[in-house]
Amino acid sequence: MMNYCSTRGGVCGWDFKDVLFSGYAPDGGMFMPEDIPVLSPDTLRSWKGLSYTQVVVEVAALFVSTQLIPRGDLEVLVGEALSSFSVPEVVRIAQLKGGLSVLELFHGLTLAFKDLAMTCTVHFLNYFLRKENRRATVLVGTSGDTGGSAIQNAKGLPGLDVVVVYPQGRITPVQEKHMTSCMEDNVHVFAADGSSDDIDQPLRRLFADQELVKSHGLMSLNSVNWSRVMIQLAHFIYAYLELSGMEQNESTAALPEMEVVVPTGGAGNIAAGYIVKQMGLPLKLVAMVNSNDIVHRTVIAGDFSMAANVTQTLASAIDIQDPYNMERVFWLLLGKDGAAVKAMMEEFQHSHRHLLPENHRRLLSQVLSTGSVSDEGILETMRRVWEENQYMLCPHSAVAVWHHYHCSHNPGINRCYVATASPAKFQAAVEKAGLTFDLPEAVLVLEKLPTRYQNLERSQNWCKDWEDRLREHIQSVGRARTRETYYS
Repeated sequence: MMNYCSTRGGVCGWDFKDVLFSGYAPDGGMFMPEDIPVLSPDTLRSWKGLSYTQVVVEVAALFVSTQLIPRGDLEVLVGEALSSFSVPEVVRIAQLKGGLSVLELFHGLTLAFKDLAMTCTVHFLNYFLRKENRRATVLVGTSGDTGGSAIQNAKGLPGLDVVVVYPQGRITPVQEKHMTSCMEDNVHVFAADGSSDDIDQPLRRLFADQELVKSHGLMSLNSVNWSRVMIQLAHFIYAYLELSGMEQNESTAALPEMEVVVPTGGAGNIAAGYIVKQMGLPLKLVAMVNSNDIVHRTVIAGDFSMAANVTQTLASAIDIQDPYNMERVFWLLLGKDGAAVKAMMEEFQHSHRHLLPENHRRLLSQVLSTGSVSDEGILETMRRVWEENQYMLCPHSAVAVWHHYHCSHNPGINRCYVATASPAKFQAAVEKAGLTFDLPEAVLVLEKLPTRYQNLERSQNWCKDWEDRLREHIQSVGRARTRETYYS
């Protein structure tokens, strides 16, 4: 049976259901599998030709015991979760000029890659809540896409309340409308006067309040939640099966390498890619960042430190200075040494900086390459891809694809660029690039919808004030729900 432990060493032996209904571990760390399963070359070859949905089932089955979710139920849950996507294959690969392969992960309800893992995770939650006739409260801080995805996938579910906090004025109108236009009783939206990193501070404090967590079933649907990262493993494996050229190799030959280039903010996708690498797939990972370049600085100089302020860029969903999933990467990199990770991350949380020792930095640079892209570089890439292919990228996807035009490549290795969102969500950036894009109907209808949200003002003691306000709201929702039956 697969068990989970904290990256900081204080917790072990939890099962999938335990970690699904958690945020951070009680010791402040993040949950990871105690043992990473390895996929043999024969297993990978047998998976060749599977649909994306089938790959998700195979991956989830490695990490979720059949005692918790029997295989038949797992297949039904994943099938239902991914049935709402706008293309039948769920994930699509666009083959463009010059060997540019784009992995489109944005065909879900909110037009962003978050929908893939979010819808599966919400279906898992609902499965257990119905079984046990209980309720939970999801608390989400968002830099743009996670909040809308959590809301759209969980709205109307009787056993689940969703409390979302977003950075007002720092996201696009479409991202905002995906959250504020939701009128269901179980959705609670707060607009905070600050950055997404600011929002993380009171949320960490709330998750550290074990009394609150236990009495209200408080949990996270950010990529802090292991289930989100687990489902993200699947798109790396699917891309490898489709694009690596493995079928051209002799069955006795080593698996071919493949490069995957990922736009990076909170580093959930990079953590997933590194876990897949540990599972035996020969991936070369490239994390591309915007001007918020902490991951890039960490790899090239060991400088794991936050800048004084978050820089607002055209790729707003990765305007993040605290790439919290790097904790999972460090844990794997340091041989699962919880004490070392705890010391390192507590120093970072306290002082907002940590200098990686050179031997650790070298280890990191062997598994992860990086690059940083300016707003001008984003616009230039969007224009060039359109001119050469009549294909529109969102600004985040452009952060990844910039690498295609500006970095040298080994011609013997196939490459894949991860497209994390639809350009329809980032109309201002499309216009700034001098391009035009016909908005899909799903976006046009948002403009006419009424909105509902509450403000979190910027006071002198804003962090404590936001924490108190959110705690009060969670408690009052809990009191109201105790008078209701969740599932009949």
